[in-house]
Amino acid sequence: MVAAEVPIRRGATFHLRKRVPKRYAAIEPRSTVWISLHTDSETVARSKAPIAWQHLVDGWEARLAGDSADAEERFAAARDLASARGFRYLRASEVARLPLEERLARIEAIPVLGDKPDAPTAAAVLGGVDEPGITVTRALELFWTLAADRTLGKSEDQLRRWKNPRKKAIANFVRLIGDKPIHEITPDDMLDFRQWWLDKITDEGLTPNSANKDLVHLGDTLKTINRMKRLRLVLPLSDLAIKEGEARVRPPFSSDWIRRRLLKPGALRGLNKEARCILLGMVNTGYRPSEGAGLLPHHIRLDAKVPHISIEPEGRQLKSRNARRVIPLVGVSLEAFRECPEGFPRYRASPSLSATVNKFLDENGLLETPEHSLYGLRHSFEDRMIAAKVDDGIRRDLFGHGLGRERYGSGATLEHLERVVQAFAL
Repeated sequence: MVAAEVPIRRGATFHLRKRVPKRYAAIEPRSTVWISLHTDSETVARSKAPIAWQHLVDGWEARLAGDSADAEERFAAARDLASARGFRYLRASEVARLPLEERLARIEAIPVLGDKPDAPTAAAVLGGVDEPGITVTRALELFWTLAADRTLGKSEDQLRRWKNPRKKAIANFVRLIGDKPIHEITPDDMLDFRQWWLDKITDEGLTPNSANKDLVHLGDTLKTINRMKRLRLVLPLSDLAIKEGEARVRPPFSSDWIRRRLLKPGALRGLNKEARCILLGMVNTGYRPSEGAGLLPHHIRLDAKVPHISIEPEGRQLKSRNARRVIPLVGVSLEAFRECPEGFPRYRASPSLSATVNKFLDENGLLETPEHSLYGLRHSFEDRMIAAKVDDGIRRDLFGHGLGRERYGSGATLEHLERVVQAFAL
């Protein structure tokens, strides 16, 4: 808060008298300003003076910003100047619909400089500044900052995988429709984009999921800008999703296949050590590949009474809050972590794990069917829990899923979890 001088009584009312700083000479012709504090109490005047002066300074700063050639900066300055005068920025058409008393209050808040009303303030409180035309590509640039809260805790690789689909969706839209200001996007534009994806699905044998991801990411970007920038646009983003067929299910590896093929001595010899240990670690833990790859050395506790790993949101985000969990290590998974006690630095920040493993399994005849992938080991772990009649709550805890109800108690001990997993471990 800028310090204020002692209020001066003029007649029955106290006023604040201050010199105008040189910084504001270009937009404030007066060298000295008198500000009525609307009180005859010196005590009240002293408390109001700093606030009144700060409001005046805020208005000057907003007017300085309003001299910018950038449309977004001019609009932001007008909004700030209106706020400094105690009003929310409204379009001129919205101001015109206000009750007469509220319109008069806005008019009375416009200072008169000489014999003319202050033009920047008038434009701000009466809605005379055009809203900026934010293009689609500019919207994406703004999105990274306005949606920064969504990236808290993400690793570098997670951030890359979060950004890339949005970049792709915007690039596809701009390539087809053009880099239009978002307020000019029409329903026909969106239908043309949807039809482009339908043709692409047919011509290239893609799934509707690819198109729907583009539509979702494009829509999320535009809606976020519309909301956070308070543009109040009606965007034509409804009813665009392309109907998808039956969801593709990633099949589990059978226990027999894991024993006879994947765990056959020498079967995984050609796979690099870290990828091999992540795969084997997955057999009796059911962790997601990214969860295993992201383990830090202190998350791997081989010297504990019950050897275990702790899936933590450290250096990365987890899929959900339930994904944070402790899993005992037994069987081939314990052996794998003893081989890689420091974790897997090669894949900690790399997205190549699944592609590397799946390519190796495919080339070496280790996929049970063409639809199988590394992720099938997670589903296999769940199937073996079900076959072993493991309690539903324990299954969900080990798998990193929510209970679907309020949790009571602290759950099974690590010793108990070890006994449960040992009963169906490979």
